[in-house]
Amino acid sequence: MEKEEEEEAVAPMVKLGSYGGEVRLMVGGEESAAEETMLLWGIQQPTLSKPNAFVSQSSLQLSLDTCGHSLSILQSPSSLGTPGVTGAVMWDSGVVLGKFLEHSVDSGMLVLQGKKIVELGSGCGLVGCIAALLGGEVVVTDLPDRLRLLRKNIETNMKHVSLRGSITATELTWGEDPDSKLIDPTPDFVLGSDVVYSEGAVVDLLETLMQLSGPNTTIFLAGELRNDVILEYFLEAAMNNFSIGRVDQTLWHPDYCSNRVVLYVLVKK
Repeated sequence: MEKEEEEEAVAPMVKLGSYGGEVRLMVGGEESAAEETMLLWGIQQPTLSKPNAFVSQSSLQLSLDTCGHSLSILQSPSSLGTPGVTGAVMWDSGVVLGKFLEHSVDSGMLVLQGKKIVELGSGCGLVGCIAALLGGEVVVTDLPDRLRLLRKNIETNMKHVSLRGSITATELTWGEDPDSKLIDPTPDFVLGSDVVYSEGAVVDLLETLMQLSGPNTTIFLAGELRNDVILEYFLEAAMNNFSIGRVDQTLWHPDYCSNRVVLYVLVKK
């Protein structure tokens, strides 16, 4: 454990993009992605942590208080039996990311008011709804067959509140050319929770992140620590074009931390 703490101390602390907090910069090099994943599994020991501490995937809806509102997010537990379909239920990483955004705005480390925000793989729409409540002009995206549930949750939760921002849903398939309204102008922020789940999706995801990223775009990605090989593959590939920093849990919302989740900030090099 001492060696791991030593390595943790070596990682330079920097500010990346439009986020005011200092993050642990991943320094490039052939071994850095492997070291990062070994470090995470060694320090956080995700397999010993409770899966889904903040969500119940067997229930039909998730209730969450945020930004002075009570959100009620519908999910579709039955779809979990369909191979490759994970976006119709909530995962802890989405709750962690949403509450991190709220906490960061409240603590003055992040300004979302009036900013263009695109969320990838929005699933049930929780993160996008929180970003809109925080003043963002949000476009949530997912595959065509996921949009019905996504739009229903937006309508249910956003229709009767006085939004500081706005939220709309549109389809986006990673790796394909995005609609011009998503990239002209490029977003101020790109958000994603649990979007690194298979090696096959990584190449398309990174292509889409490159297309969405301008010189002033800040990306926040939160993910479940399930598979060290896939995470290492993603980090290694992403470091070619992005600077990557890991956000320490001390900067997360104090009531929404989990050793099964990791949170990164990325900016285009």
